[in-house]
Amino acid sequence: MLIAFNKPFNVLCQFTDRSAPPRRTLAEFGLPREVYAAGRLDYDSEGLLLLTDEGALAHRLTDPHHRQDKTYLVQVEGTPHPDQLHALRDGVGLNDGPTLPARVRLRETPPKLWPRDPPVRVRKTVPDAWLELTLREGRNRQVRRMTAAVGLPTLRLVRVAMGGVALQDLQPGQWRIQQP
Repeated sequence: MLIAFNKPFNVLCQFTDRSAPPRRTLAEFGLPREVYAAGRLDYDSEGLLLLTDEGALAHRLTDPHHRQDKTYLVQVEGTPHPDQLHALRDGVGLNDGPTLPARVRLRETPPKLWPRDPPVRVRKTVPDAWLELTLREGRNRQVRRMTAAVGLPTLRLVRVAMGGVALQDLQPGQWRIQQP
């Protein structure tokens, strides 16, 4: 079984949390009991999370050797300069080594997304922009670290596709069974 889930902002990618006070988890969304997350999506990120009950499928989706595409919509602070976009395309040097090249494009208009709760902080004197960024690796907080490294801090991060599965019209907290 493969499930496409739209993970809301500030929800853990696990079914339990032992922190005090406890944070929101996947347990509150009525997902089948036998599934688990295939990969991670940061607590403060939103969008597509794949869940499965098949170990081989989870491995194929998440193992770095399979290099599955992961596509994100990224709201960044500032106006991207062509040199910054070029650096993202070429790969960025991070403290754990250089990233693989990414596909990136500046979106001319903001994407049509649900409102985030709480909303992204807006500064009237600082512009923001939206990028569409596709990676073939998945390091810890990689998109945020990459955009920060080129001088474009991430304000909002939404994964919209992974391994051939797209978010489509799922709203936050909704899920559907997907053909693997």
